[in-house]
Amino acid sequence: MNTDLIFDDTEIAFSLKNDSELERAYFLFKMISIQPLVRIGTAATNFALKAKLPVEGLIRSTVFDHFCGGVNESDCLPVIEKMYSKGVSSVLDYSVEGKANESEFDAARDKILKIIDFAKALDAIPIAVFKPSGFGRFDLYEKISKGETLTDIETEEWNRVLNRFYSVCEKAKVNYVAVLIDGEESWMQDAADTLVTQLMQKYNTEKPVVYNTLQMYRHDRMAFLKEEHEKAKAGKYFLGYKLVRGAYMEKENDRAKEYGYPSPICENKFATDKNFDDALKYIMNNLDIISLFAGTHNEDSSYLLMQLMKDKNIANNDSRIWFGQLYGMSDHISYNLANLGYNVAKYVPFGPVKDVMPYLIRRAEENTSVAGQTGRELALLTKEKKRRKV
Repeated sequence: MNTDLIFDDTEIAFSLKNDSELERAYFLFKMISIQPLVRIGTAATNFALKAKLPVEGLIRSTVFDHFCGGVNESDCLPVIEKMYSKGVSSVLDYSVEGKANESEFDAARDKILKIIDFAKALDAIPIAVFKPSGFGRFDLYEKISKGETLTDIETEEWNRVLNRFYSVCEKAKVNYVAVLIDGEESWMQDAADTLVTQLMQKYNTEKPVVYNTLQMYRHDRMAFLKEEHEKAKAGKYFLGYKLVRGAYMEKENDRAKEYGYPSPICENKFATDKNFDDALKYIMNNLDIISLFAGTHNEDSSYLLMQLMKDKNIANNDSRIWFGQLYGMSDHISYNLANLGYNVAKYVPFGPVKDVMPYLIRRAEENTSVAGQTGRELALLTKEKKRRKV
């Protein structure tokens, strides 16, 4: 691969961080690298929040401000504007999890509608996002995915779920904002996939507005992508896909073992990486119909996508191709890509501190378990600290 190794440039990567923010980032990743500390910290934080101890200020000034944009949309504005000054767009991700009743689902829909209104006025926010389970009960998706018949009450409930999806996608299309619909556990995903395909058929008639998510650690996703492509060609509509490796591996494998069915997860990391890269290549060969949001912190996959674009003589800022990373992570990928004019967006989580803690805890645990992730962040931060002292 001939692509220059751009991700080593820490001056560009951390150009938005002053010295104290750089030190805070180093301290956080150093703490996250120590597994027992993450476990103790998680338990202590959960206890403190449940006991209503005054710890929100401490959380806010450390881990929250590193991984989150703010407590509400307007609180995120300084972060959004700072990043956009370097060419990095924002995907505002309302990261309040675990809600499970109708009023909370309606509130989640209203929040996404508000974000789309907010995005309409800001070039820095071209994309909105939500999770299917934010708009409806997980068990309902699971029942539909199994092909079971719904009761009359459940049918009414499902119709409300559909209305939430349609209202958000309708508003997104009118406001020229793309909407990413996140992937979740495999045993509920079939219902979500069927629904998102229907949304694509309705709203992706001129270009992709609605994007589904393909978790490429699932070995069936390449076949699914090809099937959806054939449907789109026949139906004359466009596809949008966010590609990720996946977020529920242990849960997926444990459930498959418990219920005695073959795991949907690729047998190893090599197979997952190959699956992800094969999907990249497939989409790049079919850009006339499929647009891509490459959600990856993997340098090799990012370089591959850059090389594919170069080989096909596709402009760095082609609107059909986006790179995406999480706020607070992999700045060496995001900012160096943006510096060369690629379309880059950071997922910017936000919400009340106590409600966003499950998300932050998961981030810490994932960083601890993903081989090399924390070590790489620390090495880059160390390199930049040394560079600034010269």
